[in-house]
Amino acid sequence: MTLLADVVATTGAVAATTKRTAKRDALAQLLRRLDPDEVEPVVGFLLGDARQGRIGVGWASIRDLDCPPAAEPSLAVAEVDAAIDVLAATTGAGSQGVRRAQLVALFGRATADEADFLSRLFVGDMRTGALAGVVTDAVAASSGIAAPAVRRAVMLAGDLGAVARLALHEGEEAVRGIGLEPLRGVLPMLASTSESVAAAIEDVGEASVEWKLDGARIQVHRAGGEVRIYTRNLNDVTARLPEVVEVALGYDADGFVLDGEVLGFLGPEESPPAFQDTMSRFGRSSTDHATVLVPQFFDVLHLDGVDLLDAPLTERRRRLADLVGPHLIPGTITADPDAAAAVLVDALAHGHEGVMIKAAGSPYEAGRRGKSWRKVKPVHTLDLVVLGVEWGSGRRRGWLSNLHLGALDPATGEPVMVGKTFKGMTDEVLRWQTERFLELETHRSGHVVWVRPEQVVEIALDGAQTSTRYPGGVALRFARVVRYRDDKPAAEADTLDAVRSLLARSPS
Repeated sequence: MTLLADVVATTGAVAATTKRTAKRDALAQLLRRLDPDEVEPVVGFLLGDARQGRIGVGWASIRDLDCPPAAEPSLAVAEVDAAIDVLAATTGAGSQGVRRAQLVALFGRATADEADFLSRLFVGDMRTGALAGVVTDAVAASSGIAAPAVRRAVMLAGDLGAVARLALHEGEEAVRGIGLEPLRGVLPMLASTSESVAAAIEDVGEASVEWKLDGARIQVHRAGGEVRIYTRNLNDVTARLPEVVEVALGYDADGFVLDGEVLGFLGPEESPPAFQDTMSRFGRSSTDHATVLVPQFFDVLHLDGVDLLDAPLTERRRRLADLVGPHLIPGTITADPDAAAAVLVDALAHGHEGVMIKAAGSPYEAGRRGKSWRKVKPVHTLDLVVLGVEWGSGRRRGWLSNLHLGALDPATGEPVMVGKTFKGMTDEVLRWQTERFLELETHRSGHVVWVRPEQVVEIALDGAQTSTRYPGGVALRFARVVRYRDDKPAAEADTLDAVRSLLARSPS
């Protein structure tokens, strides 16, 4: 039996060090001690995301509890997990009272450190440094299974807790037996940023240079007559995209997994719409809309019983073209920077936002932000995480206005503040973000509302500059809001390295 206090002590040790290997080793020691039924709950605790998902306990519910701390730890991991089961299942009339009683019973047995841990777990403010990459490495270290095999299993299963249990208690054969299954979401491959087409070609060599569409990323699965569609963070949106289901059922194959984008058009001759017009359809399931959603695909991961993750991109691109025909995102294979630049000009002329430059021989590295895929946009933009928001003044009084922005530390995966902005916000955006960030609130400090680091926002900027004001050593220059990225989870925001890459291009 493992006590919650053991988990709390481990997360404290992890948060106290900046060394990735020290974090990994501390987590591995904890994982080795867990019983089989404790693995999945503890992995969820470490990630700051209980295995039950969102349970409807917010900052206000925790704040109003009046429970003196216990003198000695007694809460077991299994007891906390069972309490969360009850909280997650309690809905409907009278649920508020039941939830409060459950919280009082739980916090009444918690020490001060355990109560602080539970509070941060419930409101999504864990920030221990024990994010998915470090926990995955710890699973490998504690089980003796090679890290690449564990990472691949997690990418294909989409469930780190389940893979951890297999690794620790069933062994390497069970982990290596996890494969790609149509109808089960796969973590998507991600791209790094390059400052120019020429720089990207120099880095990756011969490449597939493809239009970068300003759409919503989708993953389309088919097995026989069944189709499922996932967002980039693996939410099932099949019911909302009947047009895409119809397209997928029309392809001459029995099973496949495709990666692509969906764009909304007002008519067949229209230019690509604003991103928010496409995203508005993801929030509704009705088909009674003027906007027509059209899928465009850039990769195939599986086709008729054959996994293609390890096949070179050139082969995957050829198979994809044969399958999807006019739904293939345009591009060309080249090692010539001038030819690649011509694709960028063509993409911009058609109303798209840039190009993707992908190493021609690269495999599909599910769930990884590798160096073999590069995105190039003529306007500098970054996808950053909102950490806090300041109340506005003057005509913005009563609205949350000035955003505190964070980029991900590549060593830990945690967001690190790199700047603020109040620019680029319409009244509509101000109203929306005030409502949104009050929902994500964890606590307040003066005029700043601190929030769970979940909301991604796309920021345009003129560059970056060195700064001692922020812990990452860099600061944004002339940042302004472009749009909110409800399609992108915080774990896929840009890193400090992406911000630092702008230093050389910034005016002195």
